[in-house]
Amino acid sequence: MTKTTVNIWAEKSLAGEPLTHEECMACLKSDEIELLPLLHAAFQVRKAYWKNEVTIHIINNVQNGNCPETCSYCAQAKTSEAGIADYAIKPESEIIAEAKRAYDQGAYRYCMVLSGRGPAPRRVDKLAELISKIKQTVPIEVCLSSGLLNEESTKKLKAAGLDRLNHNLNTSESFYPEICDSHTFQDRMQTLLAGQAAGLGLCSGMIVGLGEKQEDIIDVAFKLRELGTVSIPVNFLIPIEGTTLKTAGTLTPDYCLRVLSLFRFLNPKAEIRIAAGREVNLRSMQVLALYPANSLFMQGYLNTTGTEKDPTLQMIKDAGFDIRSDHGIDALLDQNNETKTDTYEVKMKTLADLRPELQV
Repeated sequence: MTKTTVNIWAEKSLAGEPLTHEECMACLKSDEIELLPLLHAAFQVRKAYWKNEVTIHIINNVQNGNCPETCSYCAQAKTSEAGIADYAIKPESEIIAEAKRAYDQGAYRYCMVLSGRGPAPRRVDKLAELISKIKQTVPIEVCLSSGLLNEESTKKLKAAGLDRLNHNLNTSESFYPEICDSHTFQDRMQTLLAGQAAGLGLCSGMIVGLGEKQEDIIDVAFKLRELGTVSIPVNFLIPIEGTTLKTAGTLTPDYCLRVLSLFRFLNPKAEIRIAAGREVNLRSMQVLALYPANSLFMQGYLNTTGTEKDPTLQMIKDAGFDIRSDHGIDALLDQNNETKTDTYEVKMKTLADLRPELQV
């Protein structure tokens, strides 16, 4: 295969034509498909729909722990022995204040996450009230991840002003029993269909690195295409001590970038997000992920920390991208500039640096 192959993939994607299964497999693992031409081809698709824009999301873990589910990768699962801080849902004032802080830091979307199987009707009513107050107070898009929901609940949340509903598929239907036995893949699909019926934008993605095969990744990418998913977070597993998951191996930056490129080709118009694990798995190649992806999480994930505001914004700016925000990226980077301590300072080498052998 040659560089022409990836150009054909980009042309097919832009024309709305899906890649074949063989082409998807080649994208993920063929030695004949070089990484940089692949990223360039994926970027042509990204650029057609999202230009040079990056959308920043900030997560608020509004309720943590005490979850009855058995998701093997999750620190909050009832089967997990990970050390986390359990707490009930935060007070309304705290949640709204954190929405305002997310907006002020350049986030376009505020993502509220609740632990548990799914909210009871009374909790849904309270969430609807909360969403309405956030939308009246802060000019920010709101996404909610609250477990399993039915159509009655999703319609209430939509009426309250919710913009997007998150419920990740996480992996393929065939592999799902390997990672969780307290609910099914179809349970998750029913929640997404309920959100779709209510007119909510669907946010759903997967976790790469659970021990799945390439076929599982391809299956999820096609399923999300079939659903017309508008927002796709691609998580790369962060192994957390105390969870029951036993992974099959480690991810490489090359493989992670190929996965992101595949999701872009198969879901050309979607917001593809570099989600949890970018720091751990992409490492020094994080910035290259912005070529197939057009969105990322800033300031951490559900139970693990992540890159803070300034390094994230600087990476985006240095790569020639801008952010979707009411705040300019330069203005955001100038905030608290006087107190920064993590910037590189140029210093002259000393004799000890230049001739270390003499110091022995």
